[in-house]
Amino acid sequence: MNSEELVKKIVGTLDNKKGMDIVGIDIRELTTIGDYFVLVTGTSVPHVKALAEEVEEALSKEGVEPRRVEGAQTATWILMDYQDVILHIFTKETREFYNMERLWSDAPRLDLSGLVTGED
Repeated sequence: MNSEELVKKIVGTLDNKKGMDIVGIDIRELTTIGDYFVLVTGTSVPHVKALAEEVEEALSKEGVEPRRVEGAQTATWILMDYQDVILHIFTKETREFYNMERLWSDAPRLDLSGLVTGED
C-alpha cells in the first residue's frame, strides 16, 4: 500500500468512526520524516482511543502495522507512525494548544472532500 492509499484508508476509517475536522498535510517537500500527516479531533479521551484502535484494526487487516504508537496512555494526543503517513489524533483542547496546522502552514493541504462526509 503506497502512502496515498494509506492516507485514503486512514481518512475513510476516521470518517466512519466520526472523527472531526480531518486534515491531510503533504510534508514531502519539507521533511524526510514522512510523506503526509493526517490530523483528526476526537470528542473525548475515549473517542480518541476508539479512533486509534479503529485505524490500527483496519490497517492491520491490510497487513500494515504502525512502527510506533505514542500517547495511548493519556490519549489526549495519540501519534501513530505508519512510516510514510503519520496520524495525529487529538482532543479538541490539545489540538488547539499545539496547532499543528499553523506549525506546518507552509505545507500543502490535501483535498479530502471525496473522502469525508462532512458530518461531525
